[in-house]
Amino acid sequence: MNHMLSIREVSKSFGSHKALDTINLEIPENAIFGLLGPNGAGKTTLIRIINQITYPDSGEVLFAGEPLRPEHIAEIGYLPEERGLYKSMKVGEQALYLAQLKGLSRAEAKKRLLHWFEKLEIGDWWNRKVQELSKGMAQKIQFIVTVLHEPRLLIFDEPFSGFDPINAALIKDRILELKEQGASIIFSTHRMESVEELCEYIGLIHNSRLILEGKLSAIRKAHKDNRYRVCWEPAAATEGLTAIEQRFSVANPRFDAEEGSWDFEMKLEEHQKAEALAILAGSGNLATFQEWIPSANDIFIQTVKNQESHA
Repeated sequence: MNHMLSIREVSKSFGSHKALDTINLEIPENAIFGLLGPNGAGKTTLIRIINQITYPDSGEVLFAGEPLRPEHIAEIGYLPEERGLYKSMKVGEQALYLAQLKGLSRAEAKKRLLHWFEKLEIGDWWNRKVQELSKGMAQKIQFIVTVLHEPRLLIFDEPFSGFDPINAALIKDRILELKEQGASIIFSTHRMESVEELCEYIGLIHNSRLILEGKLSAIRKAHKDNRYRVCWEPAAATEGLTAIEQRFSVANPRFDAEEGSWDFEMKLEEHQKAEALAILAGSGNLATFQEWIPSANDIFIQTVKNQESHA
């Protein structure tokens, strides 16, 4: 696998505070990588090092296999969590100015901007002043300026902040398009549902250290704990779960009197699965028998708790 970024043994301190402690991380090429962690974990410091806003005390960062250098900034697009525009300038004028700072000619910048303004449904705002924009509209402008120069690496820090669900979905679709067009993307957020929808790989930083990294699908499977969700309608409407509870581990049972069905969880070892299926199917209608796979949010919470308990 090719890597867009290789972060090797990176540490960074501010006075007595260690912001990053020996971070080793690989960001795959042409993939969406979720950079996760609680507030104060060190994510923003790492992003600033990648953008050469600050520098590590030790370790190195490789950009497409080369030591990270100032000229690589032209190949990076960064949308920070805290962002702002010049309120008194017109939207189009400001977007053109920022695009030219990225190295585009005025003619090329205007051509690309008009395309993106239509794509994000803000074509009528070109001659409006920034102070007239809603927060969501202003965020669209900043998103456009971030991606306009078609960088190889895009870094989005909380890109959906301030967006309503419709516009958040619009931005998600554009992010996926950029990935399909070849961009490598680092996506930092606290919204775990967005991680599930977008990210192929994740890295979790806590207390300045990397505590989890890898392909999200593999991490989810590795955190399974043999739990199954069951929806079962017994053949005899009054039949309870006593016989099942005597043989298997059952949790959170709930009876729906209107449907005449039970919803519950079972914890089964592999050798118990066939037996449980046979008993349930043989004594009623088995509507659902589904293995529980933990979500990114479940994994985030549990991994952080485990780390804190061993600290």
